Amino acid sequence: MSAALARLLFYPTLAYNVVMEKVSSRRWFDRVDDTVILGALPFRSMTKQLVETENVRGVITMNEMYETKYFCNSAEEWQAAGVDQLRLSTVDLTGVPSLQNLHRGVEFALQRRDQGTSVYVHCKAGRSRSATLAAAYLIRLHCMTPEEACQKLASVRPHVLVRSAQLEVLKKYYQEVCGQPS
Repeated sequence: MSAALARLLFYPTLAYNVVMEKVSSRRWFDRVDDTVILGALPFRSMTKQLVETENVRGVITMNEMYETKYFCNSAEEWQAAGVDQLRLSTVDLTGVPSLQNLHRGVEFALQRRDQGTSVYVHCKAGRSRSATLAAAYLIRLHCMTPEEACQKLASVRPHVLVRSAQLEVLKKYYQEVCGQPS
């Protein structure tokens, strides 16, 4: 039921995100550090800016296929722009990235870090699914607790919303990569 509801609410909530970016202090994306950019759907019209200005050479897509079908680059279009895409499909609104996907996404981001390039981590709004992955990246890089990682993200992108189920998977991730209970 939640996947069906997420699908039903996708376009209205996407429109809401576009309006909020225009009428509030929300930005479409924010840089977390020299490597990770946390953001909303990267529309095709943003490709040149992301590649040329932000040095993006990797994109981590936390969306399901239907969410990126019409407005975003396909994996082939990203590749043609010199950008690798990793899709870690997670249901909108209620979805929680798996531990396996957190590990895959963080490794992908760390590879871009080693290359001196950037990775754009996104979902629809850049608030929950993608923020969970960005928090895992901070945990891995700095052994921050999940709460510290989420606070860091909120200091950069105030409308981040990591829900309790997402925080729970971050606690498991923290135990695995830092070897301590959170």
